[in-house]
Amino acid sequence: MKKVKKLLFDHKIDGYIIPKNDEHFNEYIEPSKDRLRYISKFSGSAGFAIIFKNKNYLFVDGRYTLQADLQSGKRFDVLTLPNKYPGSIIKKKYTIGFDPKLHTERGLNILFRKTKCILKPIEQNLIDKIWKRKKTSHVKKFYKLKDKDVGQSSKKKLKVLSNILKKNKTDLLFVSASENIAWLLNIRGEDSEYSPIPNSYLFVDQKQNIYLFCKKGKVDKYLKKNLGNNVKLIDINHLKKFILKIKNKKIYLDSLSCSIFYKSILKKNNFIIQQQDPIYFLKSIKNKTEIANIKKAHIVDGIALTKFLIWLKNNYNKRKITEISAQEKLLQFRKKNKQFKSLSFPTISGAGPNSSIIHYKASEKSNRILKKGDLYLVDSGGQYNFGTTDVTRTLSLDNDKRKIKEIFTRVLKGHIAVSNYKLKQNSSGNKIDSEARKFLKKIKLDYPHSTGHGVGYFLNVHEGPQALSNLNKVKLKEGMVLSNEPGYYKNGEFGIRIENLVTIKKLKSRLQFEDLTLAPIDKSLIIKKLLNKQEIKWLNNYHNKVFYKLKNHMNSIELIYLKSACSNI
Repeated sequence: MKKVKKLLFDHKIDGYIIPKNDEHFNEYIEPSKDRLRYISKFSGSAGFAIIFKNKNYLFVDGRYTLQADLQSGKRFDVLTLPNKYPGSIIKKKYTIGFDPKLHTERGLNILFRKTKCILKPIEQNLIDKIWKRKKTSHVKKFYKLKDKDVGQSSKKKLKVLSNILKKNKTDLLFVSASENIAWLLNIRGEDSEYSPIPNSYLFVDQKQNIYLFCKKGKVDKYLKKNLGNNVKLIDINHLKKFILKIKNKKIYLDSLSCSIFYKSILKKNNFIIQQQDPIYFLKSIKNKTEIANIKKAHIVDGIALTKFLIWLKNNYNKRKITEISAQEKLLQFRKKNKQFKSLSFPTISGAGPNSSIIHYKASEKSNRILKKGDLYLVDSGGQYNFGTTDVTRTLSLDNDKRKIKEIFTRVLKGHIAVSNYKLKQNSSGNKIDSEARKFLKKIKLDYPHSTGHGVGYFLNVHEGPQALSNLNKVKLKEGMVLSNEPGYYKNGEFGIRIENLVTIKKLKSRLQFEDLTLAPIDKSLIIKKLLNKQEIKWLNNYHNKVFYKLKNHMNSIELIYLKSACSNI
């Protein structure tokens, strides 16, 4: 920290911004690029710090407030977005430095538009000046998915994109989000621990010519042949040089992932349109093949999770089970399927008070033994060749507190309200989000995160543009996949969350949600009197579906427990 503060004087700035993301703006990044964790010890997947000469601030959203306090509270003032943001605390006219490759114009405008600050780009990252670490030299290659597994060839996707460019009279689209390149070319990579992301950049023109920029060695001869003659491979180190040669073009840039660095070069000699990359929306609508495969992934994942839940209920009071040993056991169950590739995010395995930390990650220091009377919350997911999963279950470890059961039942009522929501042609996530909260709000409770997020197809577990959020007004369409995860968190005592993934399907010209996740919901935490007939019917139908889909994959002992867990209430 002293070295950073010295650099502030050297560069004649009052402060410096350190974001979580790297230059590709992915959710999960390599440890060697996690500059925010290096400087603050904060390990969450979202946030940023501002280091001033005499003060340090760490900004996170509501999912991470408790975690950030525990990890970074000694050296940083932890502030929760959007209630607190730079514009609400910075009153003086400071000069604040930033790395232009790690920020978008949109992002900085949102954070600093209500300040008098002067934002100064500094091309060499200040953290890199002081952080001496080994950077990985191993090249992890990209690979191609088969057209039959994704339901639409890259050529067809490219044609749709080309028509969008023509309609907007745009010469080039600069695709700066690696997840969108993965979708467009039907390729995947291993540049993220939890998402099969192929870190790269791409230009595409109206004539469907593609210029793909990635590290040398990422694309072998076999993949190069499969990509087609219209795809030209260029070393990522030559991207700046390539951009400088582009002149007098109308170029479409992504507002979410095109950095200030690349935008500033492109706009010198070209006309820029900066909006959200149209690929986000195209990618969000899964085709019939993708939906069918996603359902397969949820059966496989449901088998693993349900076997784990039965094992846990059967053993927590017989043997020593900790948060870490529990999550390792769940991973073992998932690994039994050969199609399992990796976790889709770090498993949240929290018992008792740790379950109240929304994105809790068990460590050797915090690791609790699961014991009678606690609630245990497990939020986890898997990446399979044919889909991405994300599911949360809250288990009672013989907890008999009526107040906790009432809150759990109200969370369940909100979950059911989302699943049963009568979708219309113009329905958006903000309206559904409020429906999920109303049962908790009746007793003046709420939760500090959105009710749901979009989910990718063997890609990012968090995917836009759709979400069940009070600010999200994207129209929900057939084929979209979202999470449904209301919850409640009592700081230092317990946490509750019930999460299924859902897809939007059309039935007799009407849109409706269809549950994808297959795992029992703990009935011992439900107060039946608080559920109406429609809610009871939903729960019984859901459990009947879980039992029917999973019964043939259980051994004789597991089948007895599954039958009990899925019996009607």
